Amino acid sequence: MNTVRHVHRVRVAKAGLAVALILGMADALPAAEAAAGAETREERDARLAWWREAKFGMFIHWGVYAVPAGTYRDKQVGGIGEWIMLRARIPVAEYKAFAGQFNPVRYDPEAWAALAREAGMKYVVITSKHHDGFALFDSAVTDWDMVDATPYGKDVIAPLAEAARRHGLKFGLYYSQAQDWTHPGGAKSGHKDGAGWDDAHKGRFDDYLAAIAVPQAREILSRYQPDILWWDTPHLMTKERAELFLPLLDLRPGLITNNRLGGGYGGDSETPEQHIPATGYKDRDWETCMTINGTWGYKSYDHNWKSTETLLRNLVDIVSKGGNYLLNVGPTAEGEIPLPSVERLREVGAWMRINGEAIYGTTASPCRRPAWGRITAKAAPPGTTLYLHVFDWPQDGALLVPLANHAVNSFLLADRSRTFAATSGDRGITVRLTGDAPDPICSVVALRITGTPEALVYRLPQAADGSVALPVAEAQLHGGLRVEEKGGKPNIGFWTDAGDWAEWQMDIQTPGRFDVVAEVGGLRPTRFTIEAGGGNVTAQTEATGSYDSFRAATLGQVEFPQAGPHALIIRPEREGWQPLNLRDLTLRPVRKPEP
Repeated sequence: MNTVRHVHRVRVAKAGLAVALILGMADALPAAEAAAGAETREERDARLAWWREAKFGMFIHWGVYAVPAGTYRDKQVGGIGEWIMLRARIPVAEYKAFAGQFNPVRYDPEAWAALAREAGMKYVVITSKHHDGFALFDSAVTDWDMVDATPYGKDVIAPLAEAARRHGLKFGLYYSQAQDWTHPGGAKSGHKDGAGWDDAHKGRFDDYLAAIAVPQAREILSRYQPDILWWDTPHLMTKERAELFLPLLDLRPGLITNNRLGGGYGGDSETPEQHIPATGYKDRDWETCMTINGTWGYKSYDHNWKSTETLLRNLVDIVSKGGNYLLNVGPTAEGEIPLPSVERLREVGAWMRINGEAIYGTTASPCRRPAWGRITAKAAPPGTTLYLHVFDWPQDGALLVPLANHAVNSFLLADRSRTFAATSGDRGITVRLTGDAPDPICSVVALRITGTPEALVYRLPQAADGSVALPVAEAQLHGGLRVEEKGGKPNIGFWTDAGDWAEWQMDIQTPGRFDVVAEVGGLRPTRFTIEAGGGNVTAQTEATGSYDSFRAATLGQVEFPQAGPHALIIRPEREGWQPLNLRDLTLRPVRKPEP
C-alpha cells in the first residue's frame, strides 16, 4: 500500500463514505484500515520489488479511435490518434457511431501476451478507458462500453489479463479518471468545468466523478485485480477530488500507481512521456512511456517507425539511469498489432534473450555516462557486476570506467569464453577489448569489481580556446533540483527552493577571468550567487515570459587565479530569489585588450 495514501487515510475516510453513499454502496473503507499506520520504506521496497526488477513493459492504447484511425470526414486530423475526438471537435453522437464499426474479430489476447514476453517485457498495461470515455470492459454505470456499444459485444480486458498472467506477465490498467469527452461533465483539455463543444457532454465535473469515474475505478480494481493502475491527465483534479479515489486503492493490495491522479498525490512513479530524462530522477522510481511510431492510438498513415536500434538503445539508456521503459503499441480496429511494431519488438527480444541479464534487476550506473555507451550494475557479493553496454566499439579497444575499485575479471556476455584484460589505474578501470563487436547495436561486456562501486570525481576539461562547457547533466544537484527536458534540450528545473544549489567540478589549465554565460527561463527576475575560485559574485537575470522561453545571459564574471581542480556553484540568494530554469552554461575567457 502507498505511503501517501496512508498519510491521508483518516482524512479521506469521510470522503470515501460520501462517495459510497452517492453510489449506493455501503462498503466504504473500514475503520481499522483508516487507522492503519504509514507504509514503511521496507514495505514499499517489497511492494515495488517486481516492478524494479522488470524494467520493460508493453503499453497498449486501444479503443474506438482505432476506427477513424486519424481521419475524420475524409480529412487527416493532426496530432495523436486517440485524441481525434477533441482535435476534430467531433460531436458525441457522431463519435459514438464509430463504435458500430469497432469489431475486433482478429483480436488474439494470447498472441499479444506472447509477443510481450517474446520482446522481453515483464508487464502489460492497457487502456481500460481513455479520454473518449469508452470502456473496453462491461461497465455497470454506462452503455458506452465494449459489450453494449459494439458488434463485438465482449469484454476484451479479462481475456488479456488471463493471457498475460499465463505468460508470467504482470497486468496493469490505464484509466483516464478526469478527461472524458463523452459522458456529461467529464473534463476536456482546454475547457473549463462544465464546458465543451457539444451540449451532450456538458455538465458538472463533480457529478461526472460520482456517476462515472469513481464507480468505474472501483469496477476495474475489484474485477481485474490489476498489479498497476496508470492514471492520466489530472485536468480539474483538486486534492479533495483526488481523495475520492484513494480508499478504492485498497481493493487491490500491493497495487502500484503513478503520479497522474492529481491533487498533489504523488503515487509511486514519475512518468516522463516521449523523452528520457538526462539524469533520471533522484530518489524517485520512474518510467518513460514512449511510442514506437508517432502516435499512441492507431493512425493508418503514421509510418514514422523508430528503428530497432533506437528502441533498444532507449531501453539501455533508461535502465542505466534507474528507470523503466513502457513501450506502446496501438492495435487496429480489427484487433491486430501493426506488423512494424511486431517486427521491432521481436528484434528487441532477440537481443534480450542474450543480454537480458544486463537489464533485469539492475540498478543505475554508479558513475557518469561514458562516451562509448552506457553502464548498468548489479550487486554480486562480495563485489559488483557492471554491464558495459558498448554502442561504439572503440578502435583502440580501450573502455575506461571511472571507478576507484579493482577489477576481478571481464568477459563478453554473449560468449563468456571471450575474456578481456581489465586493469585499475588513476583514471579508473580500463578494459582492453579484442576482436570485433558481436552486436552492431549494443554489445555487452560484463566487468566484475571488488566491493561497492566508488565513482571517481569527474572534472570537466578546459577546451583549447580556454572555454569550459558546463553541461547540466554533469552538475551535482543538491535538494529537489532535477534535470528535465524542454524543447529537446536538458535544463535544470524544479528550482523552487532557495536552499537548493548546483555545482560543477572542472580542471582549469589556463587560469584567468571568465564570463559565466547561460540560457535562462523564468517568470520573474531572480538573484543568485556564483561561487568560484575562492570568491563570490551576485548575479541577476530578467524575466523571459515563461519557464520554456530561454534567453542567453551573461551572469557575471569569475576568476580562477591558479591552474588545477576547481568548482563552480550557483546558489540562490534568500532575498530576491524566484524560480528559474537554467541550461547551456559556459565559461568563456575574458580576453585582455591588445596593447
